[in-house]
Amino acid sequence: MKINNFAKKSNLILLLQRSIVVVIFFHLSLLAQQSDFHISYCGKISSENFKNDNSYIGLISNLIFGKPETNLIRPVNLLVKNDEFWILDQGQNAVLNFNREKETFYATSCENFNLSSVVSISMAESKLVFTDSRLNTVFIYDSEENQTALLNTNYAFNRPTGIAYNTLSKDIWVTETGAHHLVLINSKGVLKKVIGERGMESGQFNFPGFIWIDKDGFAYVVDAMNFRVQIFDAEGNFLSMFGEAGDASGYLARPKGIATDSYGNIYVADALFNTVQIFDRDGNYLYNFGKKGSGESEFMLPMGIFIDTSDQIYVADSFNKRVQIFRITRDSDFENSDKN
Repeated sequence: MKINNFAKKSNLILLLQRSIVVVIFFHLSLLAQQSDFHISYCGKISSENFKNDNSYIGLISNLIFGKPETNLIRPVNLLVKNDEFWILDQGQNAVLNFNREKETFYATSCENFNLSSVVSISMAESKLVFTDSRLNTVFIYDSEENQTALLNTNYAFNRPTGIAYNTLSKDIWVTETGAHHLVLINSKGVLKKVIGERGMESGQFNFPGFIWIDKDGFAYVVDAMNFRVQIFDAEGNFLSMFGEAGDASGYLARPKGIATDSYGNIYVADALFNTVQIFDRDGNYLYNFGKKGSGESEFMLPMGIFIDTSDQIYVADSFNKRVQIFRITRDSDFENSDKN
């Protein structure tokens, strides 16, 4: 009996040792995988940055739209082009413009519409398109004329949320959350294609939300209540998916904004985890940045995320009333530049 107990204890110790080795190996492998990439905090856009725009467009906008609050209340999504920030603020039910160089601020002209729940924004050729989920509407905005019009006069949406423009197919993709599918429309708002239905299989959705389309035409759709991301080609054909529900790194709890960087990595803002998780092209978890709080690199209900061509990352830190800006760098890029 003693010999058997000793043997059992020895086997248990051996098993624990092997488990520790596996854990250490996995941890070191993960560190090695992560060490090449670094996310650096660059700054923020908040109420303290805003000044009234006394330009002609700004004054006309204020006369028509009403003078907006010169601060951020609840930013949920954004689009950045050069020094121009277009920020959707659900606290004011407005689309706000901020010029980083001039530090001017004004609200877009929506005099004929009472915005109720703006969610997503995208650039379609030279114009902006954005969604209002409560009004079941997609709007198109001409920044030069400072005029907003309905885009979906030919199609009745059911809670449109995410929106993105596909430069390859020239289509505007909209996640129709209430109908559990994707809708492809042209620049006139005419329906071209419907993708998916409610379900858990590939190409099916359960309350799809935010969407991002990269320069190669690949569409990344946050399938929110299936706790996953689905990827489609420019024609709307299903390619792959990743993600599952959980409360640890690499899992998804309340996935919101999504974007990709120039390396092909996929960024998903998780409102429940108060962090941004990064996955590779195959959906393998790489690392994350951010935690709950109100300091630098901390979030309170992060929502939309945008990454520009210079790999600057912009996160709508909604309950902290700001947009935080980060930059991704890679060690190997500096090593290659030194060799050259």
